[in-house]
Amino acid sequence: MTEQEQQKFKARATVLKALAHPTRLWLVEQLQQQERCVCELTDGVNADISTVSKHLSLLRQAGIVNSRRDGKQIYYRLETPCLLKTLTCVESVIDNNAQSKPRLYKA
Repeated sequence: MTEQEQQKFKARATVLKALAHPTRLWLVEQLQQQERCVCELTDGVNADISTVSKHLSLLRQAGIVNSRRDGKQIYYRLETPCLLKTLTCVESVIDNNAQSKPRLYKA
């Protein structure tokens, strides 16, 4: 593997790691609908502003979301809507595995 290929795969892993948490996946799903401030997102994950801000910061560092400040509020928006296609593909994998490997996907 070349140095350039290593960098490409490392960058991909960074994005995937940023998504590898149920709360962050939920946040991405919420931000696909519209821009939201941190205060609007805390109730949905039943977490405090500090925790939600840390999750959003990680998503921002990975380039998945972007933010803007309006007074004391910080608003976040999904920067990469194409990511939703990836999540749809993940759902297909889950559905296929649930049928072929039901023991692994019990509710």
